[in-house]
Amino acid sequence: MSGLLPSLANRLWYLSALPESRTFQRALDQVAPAQEALLLELLRRNQTSVFGRAHGFTAIRSVAEYQERVPLQEYDDLLGSIEQISAGEPGVLTAESVQLLERTSGSVSASKLIPYTASLKAEFQRAVSTWIVNLFRSDPSLMNGQAYWSISPVTRRNERTAGGIPIGFEEDQEYLGGLQRHLSQSVMAVPSQVKLLSSMEAFRYVTLLFLLRSESLRLISVWNPTFLSLLLRPLAGWWESLATEIEQGGLSHLPAEVDEDLRAMLAALNQPDPRRATAIRAAFAAGGGPGAIHARLWPRLRLVSCWTEAHAAPFVQELEQLLPQARVQGKGLIATEAFVSLPLVGQAGAVPALRSHFFEFLPGNGDRPRLAHELEAGQEYSVVVTTGGGLYRYRLHDRVTVAGHLRQAPLLRFLGKEANLSDRFGEKVNEGHVRDALARILPPTPAFAMVACEEWPDGWAYTLYLEAPNQPDAALVEAAAALEAALQENFHYRYCRDLGQLQPVRAFRIRHGAAEAYLATCQAHGQRLGDIKPVVLHKRSGWSDAFAGYPV
Repeated sequence: MSGLLPSLANRLWYLSALPESRTFQRALDQVAPAQEALLLELLRRNQTSVFGRAHGFTAIRSVAEYQERVPLQEYDDLLGSIEQISAGEPGVLTAESVQLLERTSGSVSASKLIPYTASLKAEFQRAVSTWIVNLFRSDPSLMNGQAYWSISPVTRRNERTAGGIPIGFEEDQEYLGGLQRHLSQSVMAVPSQVKLLSSMEAFRYVTLLFLLRSESLRLISVWNPTFLSLLLRPLAGWWESLATEIEQGGLSHLPAEVDEDLRAMLAALNQPDPRRATAIRAAFAAGGGPGAIHARLWPRLRLVSCWTEAHAAPFVQELEQLLPQARVQGKGLIATEAFVSLPLVGQAGAVPALRSHFFEFLPGNGDRPRLAHELEAGQEYSVVVTTGGGLYRYRLHDRVTVAGHLRQAPLLRFLGKEANLSDRFGEKVNEGHVRDALARILPPTPAFAMVACEEWPDGWAYTLYLEAPNQPDAALVEAAAALEAALQENFHYRYCRDLGQLQPVRAFRIRHGAAEAYLATCQAHGQRLGDIKPVVLHKRSGWSDAFAGYPV
């Protein structure tokens, strides 16, 4: 693609997002009134919904009245309403219609469905607008080339509820709407049709092909850093074939099972480019490690946006080594349910998306909820959101700390999940779901059972640690396979498996002394003996060194 078209589209995107960015900047000096005005407008729009009528939205005139009338909500409190929405009933949580239901993981069940309305999409778009304006202002050269926003391969196409509601987004840009989505697609290095490739090898091959075609690549936006690391890993073995494809055009190395119409569509987008093929070969011929080669392939790449906090933090360094020409920026806290915070260049933390949702923050001491303008530096809180998608005083169970303030707004850093959730790659495996699964599949009366995510020579995998002296190894292997099947019910876990971020569940036989080893290990990591609780899912790794035994 000519550099002129992406440059023009990026500038138009910047101009279209500028008004929202300016409004957000004003809100930084008026956090309390901005948040209250947003809340009251949201309640006014939804006063005729079933939920709004039941909680007297028409009579609410302040934040305090809202907190008095509406209790804190868990997903289970809304489950009946979600089931009504899934069945096609209108006006349940919101007066406006639900456009789709997006999957996320559940606490006991494998997954939850989050309703998306036009209002919720607009709330996400407002946050993205502020972020993109800040990026382009801090580094105007980002506007002069293409971008790659992660495209997820579609594992379930055209899925709908019994009431006909679509389930799931198919790519990051779907959080945008209207003009901005059209403009963003105009600058994408990788065409959206790639998402239709169900084969992970074919998906990575074609994605790399279009990334290699882009000599003007400036920005990469993904969720987990390992998504990008794994995407780049096969390049060392595929580059010669990819260079030939780019030189000659078309696509001749896709698996035979790829649909012919899709193959032809993608092949038509790969027009012959001998000059770029020569540059690719020269980049590899010059030698050096992957970082040096990638820097020659994409010399104009300036920024990689991804998760950098909590469990994602250990994987950022590898990404920085793979793409040394770019800086890595954390995404802030973005959940399926809400866009909580957005990064601003030069700040120590991420700013709450004040123009998107209404926020409350629960202090750890059980005291009253705090509002955004009341947060104290150095303190930790749990996030509560009210959104245009019909979540009212909804507990996300995400923990944040306050790193400082930008004018009246707090700067937040994500610490992790409040609940016992293992989320190393975005798989969101919950202890409640694991406990329920193990109750069904474990062999009779094991002396000890626990699951943890461990790094093995072939990659990371959830590991079932069992002390079951009366069971043969085959029974432990069978239990691990059954747990794998149960975890695959979790949409996020299955996606991490599809991407290769996780290997299948494996079993580890503990010969003896599991309980004693567990207590000793927890004590060695600073826990007081009286505070150590048995868990079926542990977020710490390294248990294969703690227990006497062997993988089976």
